[in-house]
Amino acid sequence: MAEGDEAAARLFHGVLSREEEGGSTLRILVATDCHLGYLEKDEVRRFDSFDTFEEICSLAEKYKVDFLLLGGDLFHENKPSNSTLVKTIEILRRYCTNDRPVQFQVISDQAASLQNRFGQVNYEDQNYNIGLPVFAIHGSHGGPAGVDNLSLNDILSAGNFLNFFGKTDLGCTGVGKITVYPLFIRKGQTYLALYGLGNIRDERLNRMLHEPHAVNWMLPEIQDEIDWFNILVLHQKRKKASPSNGVSELLLPRFLDFVIWGGHEHECLIDPEEVSGMGFHVTQPGSSIATSLINAEAKQKHVLLLEIKGTQYRPTKIPLQSVRPFEYVEVILEDQVDVDPSDEATIHAYLHKIVSSLIEKVRETAASGSEPKLPLVRIKVDYSGFSTINSKQFGQKYVGKVANPQDILLFTKSGKRCKNTQESTNSSGQVDTNDLNQQTIEALISETNLQLETLNVNDLNSALHDFVNKDDKTAFHSYLKQSIDEARNKLTTATEDSTKIDEQQIACLLDQSMQAPGQETITKGRPGSQSLLIDALSVLESDDEPVESSDPEESGSSSHQAAGRKRRAAPGGGDGGSAASAAWRRKTDLASFQRAPTKEDDADAAKKRRAPVAPGRYGAVIRRR
Repeated sequence: MAEGDEAAARLFHGVLSREEEGGSTLRILVATDCHLGYLEKDEVRRFDSFDTFEEICSLAEKYKVDFLLLGGDLFHENKPSNSTLVKTIEILRRYCTNDRPVQFQVISDQAASLQNRFGQVNYEDQNYNIGLPVFAIHGSHGGPAGVDNLSLNDILSAGNFLNFFGKTDLGCTGVGKITVYPLFIRKGQTYLALYGLGNIRDERLNRMLHEPHAVNWMLPEIQDEIDWFNILVLHQKRKKASPSNGVSELLLPRFLDFVIWGGHEHECLIDPEEVSGMGFHVTQPGSSIATSLINAEAKQKHVLLLEIKGTQYRPTKIPLQSVRPFEYVEVILEDQVDVDPSDEATIHAYLHKIVSSLIEKVRETAASGSEPKLPLVRIKVDYSGFSTINSKQFGQKYVGKVANPQDILLFTKSGKRCKNTQESTNSSGQVDTNDLNQQTIEALISETNLQLETLNVNDLNSALHDFVNKDDKTAFHSYLKQSIDEARNKLTTATEDSTKIDEQQIACLLDQSMQAPGQETITKGRPGSQSLLIDALSVLESDDEPVESSDPEESGSSSHQAAGRKRRAAPGGGDGGSAASAAWRRKTDLASFQRAPTKEDDADAAKKRRAPVAPGRYGAVIRRR
């Protein structure tokens, strides 16, 4: 029995025998990058992803976990076939719907974290019997797209098969701003804050994490003083050498305790590693099946059983037995003494010998009594100084013996590679074709040197990425629609702000013209003040729409109803005197805005007189106090 099997067996028997610990021990089975539907048209490998996913669900049932946590890329395609969707629903229905009681509670605001219209976890719906809850975020392969920003996880969530969280809507313009709410889970005396962050374009998320207040992490609203465990599950590139093309652990918040990292890095690095100076540990479960024939994917695939009690955790890696065997080797032809550069037959013989030995190795390591799956075999050949051979013709001999006879050989040359290739290689030195495609897309936009004002180059790049990689036919339409709506809203807001500024300026002009109480400022005042007031009134009267008073005391009076009627333009509006022109526009005299007490008026009558009123635009009332 392998070391991982022994550890899992000890855990299985030990955990289930400690009933007193089980009351407060939260058990989570973690898996990432299942890629359901990968190579569904391949006659040999079409069921590999479903076999492994079913094994993952059976392990969750075997170890009696509280819930299954999926770290993105549940599906390989953004729009999988009906066959893929049906098989997935069948597996979830077989293992998740049962009468087993759920022993934990979500005590936070579920509607703030879950992306469904019901605003609750699926096992709390009385119309369904959910015994194994599944929590999932979206990845880069099946992320939200389209006008309604939907993904396949939304479909499964609407069908009550899983709980979809970590979904964001960044809009189209600017860096964007998101708020991450946790699912606060309680089991006995154990409290867990589960944060989810679905896939965002790595360049954009990198900018957001550097931008102040662009990513807001909300803490649970707990009145009692208790300690809880913080987990973040995200799906991003994890490249320390080129942080601009990925996300660094150093950009994450320090209050986290544990980070589950899913993404393009399919290498299984499931043992938690402490991040120096940050205070949390990171685990990278990797993909559950091999989607690239590189050295990093040839390692044993695992899932992680995470046990949390209080603020302590215990990880246990469980090997997956249903994964197709994969053997990888690198050879350098010039180092082989029995290979003649001028004799192609010696190259064939040497490579056939290696393939045969790898096939035999798989048969020897297979469990006794079981028929092993056809293995995947990849030989990376450095043919510097030699001529290549036909790879497909070479693989015809192994049809029915290996799962990939058409691409067994990969020919490369040693020496200095181009700069773009060096930047898009992983730690094993193998080129990631996804990275090369993304860099090509970015180059297509950056080479145009466009000076855009309404549209954003980075957001156009994201739309192009969704159109190519996610097969989203409405990516550009959705982006343009949102950009136009946002630009229209900004213009409307700017117009309203400028109108408010004009009203304030008019009010100031009126106040300045009435700063001499007790004097006949209009009829006998300074000419400059009178001209200033007339200019202000001309601005007020420029609007042809009726103006209504917002003062309830004034709204019923006939004088202000007449003031709210449409005003006609003054006939013969030449240079024939500003005072006469103003008197023609408004039936009342300019002095009616502020009357100086005459000699015949007594002081008491002046105090009782109502304050002068001038109707303003948009129903506002400008009154002198």
